[in-house]
Amino acid sequence: MFRRHAAGVAIITANLNGKPFGFTATSVASLSAEPPRFTFNMARSSSSWPAVAGADYIGVHMLGLENQALANRFARTRDRFEGDHWEPGPHDVPILKDVSGWLVGKIQMRLSFENNAVIVVEVIDGQVGEDGTPLLYHSGGYSQPAPLDYEI
Repeated sequence: MFRRHAAGVAIITANLNGKPFGFTATSVASLSAEPPRFTFNMARSSSSWPAVAGADYIGVHMLGLENQALANRFARTRDRFEGDHWEPGPHDVPILKDVSGWLVGKIQMRLSFENNAVIVVEVIDGQVGEDGTPLLYHSGGYSQPAPLDYEI
């Protein structure tokens, strides 16, 4: 059923002992405005779980339509950080270049449930990128929103 629910595509990054980690996620959600917090979910069997479990700070990068190759790279390959598409950011969190925006936050809570976890993060820094078309994940593939014949 959730394949039919369109979701924004993001990449989560972390640094553990000087090594960058990251993965593509569709579970990022705003939790509160004051203080600014977001959440995401992940499998504890993920190769990135040790970094999320051990890091104090985490990054989230919102992706636009032009970032589809980057989303694939972080979802399907092991060479996620080879190249010049990223740089160390606040608290040494890997920051991806040319994305719609990024946030760095301090992990406030890790709630484990069976083989999964919900992570709560308080935002401490960020930057908005160029305005563009958001990248969506729907029905097993990437897509983009389409305008409706409706005006507010």
